[in-house]
Amino acid sequence: MDKPGNVHIAKNIKVMEWLKTEIIEHVGVLFKGLYHGKESLIIDSMASLLIAIYVLARRIGIPFHKLDQAMMDKLQEHKREGHEIEKWYGDLSVLEQYIKK
Repeated sequence: MDKPGNVHIAKNIKVMEWLKTEIIEHVGVLFKGLYHGKESLIIDSMASLLIAIYVLARRIGIPFHKLDQAMMDKLQEHKREGHEIEKWYGDLSVLEQYIKK
């Protein structure tokens, strides 16, 4: 008979696989929304992507605050290295200021 811990591990693996497929699915929906210019579809798919990414991070043992910090570090790195999006539009600085609030 399976030990209760084995069931938990199998369930966790299944959830992680499901989350990965959710991410792929929502990227596809995002592209469709962009193609058709449907803002509601774009926003919904982006929100779903963010949720799936955060939950997947948690499932693999990465706390939300570590993911947030890694994102802030990456924003600062891109700014320091002169990323084109920052040079052209300043989007990275705007995002960093928004997150800090």
